[in-house]
Amino acid sequence: MGIPDVTLSSASSTRPLPVLGLGTGGYPFTFDAKKKLAVLHAIELGYHHLDTSSLYQTEQGIGEAVAESLRRGLINSRADLFITSKLWCTDAHSHGVIPAIRESLRNLKMDYLDLYLIHWPLSQKPGSCPFPIKSEDIVPLDLKSVWEAMEECQRLGLAKSIGVSNFTQKKLMELLEIAKIPPAVNQVELNPVWQQVKLREFCKEKGIHVIAYSPLGGQISSSSRNLVMESEVLQDIAKAKGKSVAQVSLRWIYEQGACMVAKSLNKERLKENMEIFDWQLNDEDHQKISQIPQCKRISLHSLLSPEERSKSFDLLDYEIID
Repeated sequence: MGIPDVTLSSASSTRPLPVLGLGTGGYPFTFDAKKKLAVLHAIELGYHHLDTSSLYQTEQGIGEAVAESLRRGLINSRADLFITSKLWCTDAHSHGVIPAIRESLRNLKMDYLDLYLIHWPLSQKPGSCPFPIKSEDIVPLDLKSVWEAMEECQRLGLAKSIGVSNFTQKKLMELLEIAKIPPAVNQVELNPVWQQVKLREFCKEKGIHVIAYSPLGGQISSSSRNLVMESEVLQDIAKAKGKSVAQVSLRWIYEQGACMVAKSLNKERLKENMEIFDWQLNDEDHQKISQIPQCKRISLHSLLSPEERSKSFDLLDYEIID
């Protein structure tokens, strides 16, 4: 069974968004032969959504893999794919948006993005080191002027749809008050261990589609725990259904009406992640999952260097956490 798709609001294209896409982030940010092979395998299997960011340093490699996929006949044209990239905080200034998307397009060797997102609701000083973030380089995001530049990206045809990532309900409300083109998407951390119920309800009410990142609870480092994979609730459901924990987590996200981008370098795992559309969770499964203790993994602190995390810094000034 192929990957279903959904139509985004406020899009200037008829190309729908596939429910399941391939994520290409991960620190340290590199794109090597293994990642390129994973992109090729994903396209060959039927993944048509590729998710990247200027931060990830994977745009150029994805562009090369797409070109190779065309040469191999894995896809008929660029239009077969849905490509998402993101505006990093150093370029989140009114004068930085259009140069940044043009740079992403040069890296990808493409004429347009299907979706362009503001990566985080904050700005860094232009020219500062992009990652890890230093607290003294953080400046308030001028959301109105940056969103106007994002809207210009869509009007110019550089992006078919525009949206945001890591935005709270409060920040979305602020954006909706000033937007001429409302955000089509909010990409956020979402999985059974961080369910985002109120945010999802708000987005649904406003016609903003939610895309889940870290749908399998990906780790920040090799020493950190993966609470999704360790969940006894999910393990029990997976065992009863003859599925993997990953499949249960992805299916749960799909049944919430959200899309997702999942990372894997393994072809069999990529295939397994696709096999979630011909079965379903029952009411008892949903009830059990709703009782899983909640734990947010990605926050502004996780973007700071270890020495910066020890500093006194008021996160609420930047409204990263609801």
